[in-house]
Amino acid sequence: MSNSLPKGKALYSFRLGELFCGPGGLALGAAKAKVFSKGINYCIQHAWANDLDANSCETFRYNIAPGHPESVICADVRNLNIETLDQIDAFAYGFPCNDFSIVGEQKGFNGKFGALYTYGIRALNYFRPKFFVAENVGGLRSANEGKAFKKIISDMKRAGPGYKITAHFYKFEEYGVPQCRHRVIIVGIDQKLGLTFEVPAPLTKRNHITVKEAMENPPISKNAFNNEITAQSVDVVERLKHIRPGENVWTANLPQHLHLNVKSAKLSQIYKRLHPDKPAYTITGSGGGGTHGYHWKYPRALTNRERARLQTFPDNFIFKGSKESVRKQIGMAVSPKMAEVIFSAVLKTFAGIQYPTIAPNLHDLMDIFDESLLVSNFNQKLEFITVE
Repeated sequence: MSNSLPKGKALYSFRLGELFCGPGGLALGAAKAKVFSKGINYCIQHAWANDLDANSCETFRYNIAPGHPESVICADVRNLNIETLDQIDAFAYGFPCNDFSIVGEQKGFNGKFGALYTYGIRALNYFRPKFFVAENVGGLRSANEGKAFKKIISDMKRAGPGYKITAHFYKFEEYGVPQCRHRVIIVGIDQKLGLTFEVPAPLTKRNHITVKEAMENPPISKNAFNNEITAQSVDVVERLKHIRPGENVWTANLPQHLHLNVKSAKLSQIYKRLHPDKPAYTITGSGGGGTHGYHWKYPRALTNRERARLQTFPDNFIFKGSKESVRKQIGMAVSPKMAEVIFSAVLKTFAGIQYPTIAPNLHDLMDIFDESLLVSNFNQKLEFITVE
């Protein structure tokens, strides 16, 4: 697509490529984002996507690209030949967050997944898209004493044609998502275009969408897909009956025989029941007993369809794979509603449409990256992930 829109053109469509696409949360939000200005329709269309997880790819094919299943490539990104992929002018990736999450060891670049962001940098260098969107957990800000974030921002700024970067730590519950899910979202626009992405102002900061509203308005059909109820043990059912909405196993007044014998860190989400009049806590994609998210009314874990509602996936978005695989897909996905907010703001930026904005809150963390300040073992790790 050319930098300027030809006179009289009625459609301005960006072709979107994705890495680490998951089941399609970003893609669904992108597809829903549409802007009309001065006789021109601005939109985003799927071009190709890649993920390592077979079930996630099958879900993406079924819901996002049913007519072009070959456009979803199931492969390890380290073995993906991006030169065989179609040209794109928009790019998105939620690079793996495992090593940046505060729930865990937060190894950052020293972990197995920390350096995978560089494959997105390589895509930016090769395709040189007009804009990109990247998403990760809030722990990205502090990984490796804050050096990881600065290194990533520095690489993004210098990639491809050079990008004007806007990074912000979003609280999803302030944007119509019925869940306290907090993430770093980075938007870059080709600096030659002279455009700056502004952070969209919150939509529901003082009027959050509650769990009850999300899950009961409208009610979930009894024959909805991905709505199987997990059988709970007698002890779990009894324990949950003693835990009130909003409480967890540590804050509830439990009989002695229902206490957990845990000596390690006491995570606040263990057997935590949702509060019907508040947004949900973060829906996760993994974890053992007590981490599945629990209904406020019934003594049981949430169904996957209920989890999907809290992530803002529509009921006709069907997840493929086993029940545990679907749980993982939902928990790891980007909320489509949040993605739609971001992509809509991007399209408005290109269309020259003003919208309510706030100042980015990560500006102070985006200083020029100075590798000379690194400790030796971190510097050795950076040698491995240097982007050509």
